[in-house]
Amino acid sequence: MIATCLTSAILHAEDNPYTTNYQSQNQGNLRSMQSEPIPQLFSGKNRDDDNISMLENGFDLMGFSNFESEEVSPDLALAHGKVIQSDAILVYVKKAPNASPSARMEVIKEAAKKGKALTEKDVAAPGKFRYYASYWAKLPAPVLGVHVIKLVPRNALDEDEKTEAKTDAEGVRLIAVIHDSAAEKAGLQRGDQLLTINREKVEDAAGLSSLVRRYRGNAVSLQIKRRGEPMQLDVQL
Repeated sequence: MIATCLTSAILHAEDNPYTTNYQSQNQGNLRSMQSEPIPQLFSGKNRDDDNISMLENGFDLMGFSNFESEEVSPDLALAHGKVIQSDAILVYVKKAPNASPSARMEVIKEAAKKGKALTEKDVAAPGKFRYYASYWAKLPAPVLGVHVIKLVPRNALDEDEKTEAKTDAEGVRLIAVIHDSAAEKAGLQRGDQLLTINREKVEDAAGLSSLVRRYRGNAVSLQIKRRGEPMQLDVQL
């Protein structure tokens, strides 16, 4: 009985396009905090907006599946989510262009080689869809509660512009502020440019994490820029 179940699981995984087309993020180490999570399945609307919303609600991206196929049950996305231990899955389905005449001709040629008789259904343009599913894990309660990107200096033509471009690229940009976190309570907003913590420069995401760990449990002063204007905020880590 155990051997039969294992074999079925393997066959199911091989036949599941959400599994075979899955690409992991975060070196594949991210998992649900629950020992036996029950993933929640959602219909996605706009990928960019949905990604920000998931980050703001304390989730991080585990990975995604992206493929084109005929009709596929959302239950298969849920099945893969259970295997990788995700907490939430967002599925996006969009009608794909019909198969081209050349693609249908290939079907006819292949059938002719095998001596196979074709029906009208075989040569009809198949109804295909573009599928994309993102898999998310709920994170532990954060110390600060922000997701950031490293800023890159824009191209500049003269020395004054180069100085301004370098200043604009200092620190990190907040792409999401987690709800009910220390960052949100202190007034940090998406789009803020975080420059320093207790006058120590924030160079990148790794540097930010190091400073947050060092000052955990303490009140700190943050130097930021909001729409180009300098500001100072105090936050309890």
